[in-house]
Amino acid sequence: MDVQGDAKTIAANIEKVRTQIAAAAKRSGRDPDDVTLVAVTKTVDPARMRAAADTGIRDFGENYYQEARDKLPLFGPEVRWHFIGHLQSNKAKYVAGRFALIHSVDSLNLAAEIGKRANNRGLIQEVLIEVKLDESAAKHGVEPERTLDLAGDIAQATGVRLRGLMGMAAFGGGPEDSRPYFARLRGLFEQLPPASREVLSMGMTGDFEVAIEEGATLVRIGTAIFGRRDREL
Repeated sequence: MDVQGDAKTIAANIEKVRTQIAAAAKRSGRDPDDVTLVAVTKTVDPARMRAAADTGIRDFGENYYQEARDKLPLFGPEVRWHFIGHLQSNKAKYVAGRFALIHSVDSLNLAAEIGKRANNRGLIQEVLIEVKLDESAAKHGVEPERTLDLAGDIAQATGVRLRGLMGMAAFGGGPEDSRPYFARLRGLFEQLPPASREVLSMGMTGDFEVAIEEGATLVRIGTAIFGRRDREL
């Protein structure tokens, strides 16, 4: 692998993504600095992650703890780790306290288990509720109509702090096809109490500009930075 050439490609890709983020934010009358870019590093090797970090990327997103486990010790406290994949309750012990933000909480049982594990480590774990926006897909997440009730329940749980919502639009459509899904998630987000209305995680490579126009404060970008991989988001 041409490490130097690959690093240049990654740096150019990140610059392009940042330009697109800034343009989308300005179109919607927002400050680009209010949008966090999370580089999704599923299947990405540490050398390529380091190339991204060298451009100023500080947020990495991982889908599987088994993969993230070997990467976590290779970076210092300057990196914020996001767990963005589906999380089973019996795996919460591996994730709680090791990631700055868990995006994929979809039940009170999972939130409680995360909270218990965080308490054991003397920590408060920040989390997002994952909302199932595409009802026709076999995705994880809580149904939209149950989101606010779950948010209220999680707000009472110990060891966790609810910071907002995460969701994905239906796969297979164009960016504009994603807009109604993101608008619905924003509507739910705006109904959260202020203490839980901080992070709206939505938008990936194919639709992040629309997501920002609809209010995303965090976008999760993998392919546009690192190229297409065998296992896509």
